[in-house]
Amino acid sequence: MAEKSVLLTLGGLKKLEQELEYLKTVKRRQVAERIKQAVEFGDINENSEYDDAKNEQAFVEGRILTIERMLRNAQVIDETDFKPDEVGVGSKVKVLDLEFEEELIYTIVGSAEADLLENKISNESPVGKALLGQKVGDVVEIAVPAGQLKYRILEILR
Repeated sequence: MAEKSVLLTLGGLKKLEQELEYLKTVKRRQVAERIKQAVEFGDINENSEYDDAKNEQAFVEGRILTIERMLRNAQVIDETDFKPDEVGVGSKVKVLDLEFEEELIYTIVGSAEADLLENKISNESPVGKALLGQKVGDVVEIAVPAGQLKYRILEILR
């Protein structure tokens, strides 16, 4: 089965490459040192330090494999293809929540980059999907698990 392509902005690509470099050059060494120290404590059968270090090693190696797979299947969004008057992946969108009269700014990104703490929402999420292709002034109604959202698009930024 062919692997699904991973949509990334240029910034998201660089962030993943930096994380991969850190994991391979710094974190691996740190974990190897923890394992070495834990072995020096003696019997590894009842050594919680050793178990913790081995678990961390498994996590780090798993994350490295995940990032490598994502980078192998990356499709970087070409910012020259942006339509300035239409929401697309890579767009920053200022919306007005019509129920709460609150302005929000979202960046539409691929699912690999989504991070609600940074207001980066996936193009595959209900909100992201509903905003794609919309223009300034459009009112969008979005069905979400918590009910219905109603947004007016105020501005599209690049």
